[in-house]
Amino acid sequence: MGRTAQLPGPVPDSVDHGGPMSLTGAYLDTAAQAVTLLGAPEVAASWERPSALTDMTVGGLAGHLAYQIFSVAPAVREPASREVPIPLLEHNARAAWIDAPLDGEANAGIRANGEDIASEGARVLLERARAALAEQRTALPVVRVGRVVFMPQTGWALSLDDFLLTRMMELAVHLDDLAVSVGIAAPELSATAFDPVLTLLARLAARRHGQTALLRALARAERAPSAINAI
Repeated sequence: MGRTAQLPGPVPDSVDHGGPMSLTGAYLDTAAQAVTLLGAPEVAASWERPSALTDMTVGGLAGHLAYQIFSVAPAVREPASREVPIPLLEHNARAAWIDAPLDGEANAGIRANGEDIASEGARVLLERARAALAEQRTALPVVRVGRVVFMPQTGWALSLDDFLLTRMMELAVHLDDLAVSVGIAAPELSATAFDPVLTLLARLAARRHGQTALLRALARAERAPSAINAI
């Protein structure tokens, strides 16, 4: 669909994180839900089958889900970045995959990375995810407030809270993808995780489709576009 016109006034570049120090616990809770899902027998049984996402196996999708946890490791193992962090919505506006076609280089790379992470099988991936989460449960709560995380895959930095929110958004979306792929119910996020993820997705949808399209999708289904994508 074509993009609808924005109403006057910019979409704010800040996202409410739900209160001081709330993002660390919310991220850890969401990562724990991902680890639990990775351990579901239905996931291992469907490993080589197609997932709900185009051109991605269940194993590859599981690998991509686990990657969201693995990608937090530099935030707790490496020194804080001296880079100036960019706003969260600017990060998403710059992301190569946002408007890329499914067969484009960015999305093809994401799929290949997921399959590579999953290449040793369900059991090994689960053990790696459990170990990463255990390390983060100890390390993240004592990371200094205001820490800046440099992301080499993008070439820019985010505040730790903004970085964790990007991981929570990815975890939330792909928890549902993986659960649907293997025919089980998707876990529900805690309120401390769901609220900032919902706010971020709404901000992204408004930036991409316009305020009117988003308002209609939420409140006036009869006038909503037939397919409004959240991100």
